[in-house]
Amino acid sequence: MLNILLYQPLIPHNTGNIIRLCTNIGARLHLIEPLGFHLDDKHLKRAALDYSVMSNVQIYSSLLDYIDNNDISRIFATMPSASKIYSEINYKIGDTLLFGPEDTGLPTKIKKIIPNSIRIPMQPNNRSLNLSNAVAIVSYEAWRQLQFSTSVPF
Repeated sequence: MLNILLYQPLIPHNTGNIIRLCTNIGARLHLIEPLGFHLDDKHLKRAALDYSVMSNVQIYSSLLDYIDNNDISRIFATMPSASKIYSEINYKIGDTLLFGPEDTGLPTKIKKIIPNSIRIPMQPNNRSLNLSNAVAIVSYEAWRQLQFSTSVPF
C-alpha cells in the first residue's frame, strides 16, 4: 500500500478528489495540520462522494509526527526544483509521496528534512499543476510499478 501525504492542504475539493483517488488505488491518505478546511466541509464531501467513508485518512499535527512513525528514507517530496523525475524512482510498497499546499508548495525547511525529492516535468515558465492532478500522476506511476497490487482483476 502506498501512502499519500498532504502537507497543510488548503482546498477541500482537491482533498476530496484525492480521497477518491486513494480509495481507488488502495493508498492511505495522511494530512498534516493545519488544514485549510474542516473535514465536514460540504465541498470536501461533494468531491469525495461516498468514498470518504471507505478511505483510510489519518491526521497529524506536524510532519515530524508523521516522520516519527515512518521510514524517512522512503518519503518522496514532490517539488519543482528536484533533479529526479517521479518516474525515475523504483517505488516500493509502503512508500510515502509528499505534496505541499496548493499556494506555495513545500516550505524550504521541509526540503531540508526530507532526503528524497521528485518532480513532475512541465513546460517552461509554468508554475504548477493542480494538487489532485499531481497526486494522481505520481501515485499512478508508483502503483503501476507495483504492478497494480491490490487492484481488482477485470
